[in-house]
Amino acid sequence: MSNDKNEILKTLPLDSWHRGLGARMVPFAGYEMPVQYEGVMAEHLWTREHAGLFDVSHMGQVQLVGDSAAEALEGIVPGNISALGAGKIRYTLLLAQDGGILDDLMVTNMGDHLYLVVNGATKHGDISYLEAQLPSDITLHHMENHALLALQGPKAAAALAQIAISTVQADGTAPTNLYFMEGGAFQWGEVPLGISRSGYTGEDGFEISVPADHAEALAVALCALDDVKPIGLGARDSLRLEAGLPLYGHDMDADTLPVEANLNFALSKARREEANFTGAQPVLAQYPDKAAKKRVGLLVNGRQPIREGAHVVDADGKTIGAVTSGGFSPTLQKPIAMAYVPMALANTGTEIIVEQRGKPIACTVADMPFVPHNYHRKLKL
Repeated sequence: MSNDKNEILKTLPLDSWHRGLGARMVPFAGYEMPVQYEGVMAEHLWTREHAGLFDVSHMGQVQLVGDSAAEALEGIVPGNISALGAGKIRYTLLLAQDGGILDDLMVTNMGDHLYLVVNGATKHGDISYLEAQLPSDITLHHMENHALLALQGPKAAAALAQIAISTVQADGTAPTNLYFMEGGAFQWGEVPLGISRSGYTGEDGFEISVPADHAEALAVALCALDDVKPIGLGARDSLRLEAGLPLYGHDMDADTLPVEANLNFALSKARREEANFTGAQPVLAQYPDKAAKKRVGLLVNGRQPIREGAHVVDADGKTIGAVTSGGFSPTLQKPIAMAYVPMALANTGTEIIVEQRGKPIACTVADMPFVPHNYHRKLKL
């Protein structure tokens, strides 16, 4: 949430639609955004069982155009972008020279360009950084006239199939035929859409880039379906926490390196061997397990949730780590959290103590995700 009460907040393309549905609006990433409609618990459980529609139009949407866009982006990020096939998506990290994480992002190969989705709170800094780092033959286009909707949950594919989206792809792939981490170009009537099978809840689902002028019509059409309801930021946060997904600015930042953030999977073998991305030397010096600290999941004993900022302490009460996200899990019916702990305490099953408001709370290091992912993956033969 924003801490600056004098900050002038932007509004989403769907602002009046949210308010008309009775959403409670809060400051987030420089925007007024819906935190809940019916209540966080109800919206969370609805998404786990049906399909929820999230407005994530605060996120930054960027196109990179140029014959060498993939190779140029690889100079900044550790992901293997040049090997990314058309219609495929890769999660990667925007890194500083010292290896610190400036942002995490999704990159889709759209065939004739790369499509990037970056975090809302960092998007303007990301764009400036990319423009400064990329060669002059790469054109960057900030898609400020587009909204971004996320349809998430086990009924998401069935719901999307009901609103008659047609393909404009040469292979005739329908959006519901996509697998997890695939995307492409589609149309809803005359409205062009970019659709990926991805999301931030741990459930099957889609993210839909739509021209802002058509976002409300699309949201209305989806929410007219029996299995779809609008869902706010509160449930988005509790869902991503259960899924073990880090939130930039909370669970990682510019002072955090990828190994510390437990994001080794984002450091592909080919790029580790090439070691020619920004921040490679300090990042690879920690790989795979040489960092002093690590992001872990915590199961909390008792019913009291622990929150961001609580201290991980040793037997003498000395601070040795910090909680970065925490809350009550509606699915598990118990408190869960993420925290940074010394690498020696990062093994699953390790007992640790968190101090919150002077009270010690026993916790256990747990595997993440806390709730199994339900992604629609292609079966490996």
